[in-house]
Amino acid sequence: MYGDPATIRKILTELGDTWAVVGLSNNRNRAAYGVARVLQQYGKRVVPVHPKAETVHGEPGYASLEAIPFKVDVVDVFVNSELAGAVADQAAAVGAEAVWFQLGVIDEAAFDRTREAGLTMVMDRCPAIEIPAL
Repeated sequence: MYGDPATIRKILTELGDTWAVVGLSNNRNRAAYGVARVLQQYGKRVVPVHPKAETVHGEPGYASLEAIPFKVDVVDVFVNSELAGAVADQAAAVGAEAVWFQLGVIDEAAFDRTREAGLTMVMDRCPAIEIPAL
């Protein structure tokens, strides 16, 4: 419902390879850690965004999307649904092309706002599940 195959394919293959992963830290037990590794294996540059601003998978981290000194193409959101809408708004503000809300992250108002702002969006899906299928 929130991610038709054409939109998923567009984000994963056409919109650019720099992905800001919001919620990514060095905690190997968190889903973001493994998903980021898969994205790297498929040629994506993964930029960790977390208050700790840790280097993860060899990439320096940033405390916020606004702190990243270069353009990101896709913002992958690993925060709870209550916080996700604000992240989607920030993604639009920094000029991202797309927003991806992970499995279980659902905010229908943010989905509508983000698409109205001209960004491509997928919600309640996982790129690490979708990308090998391409």
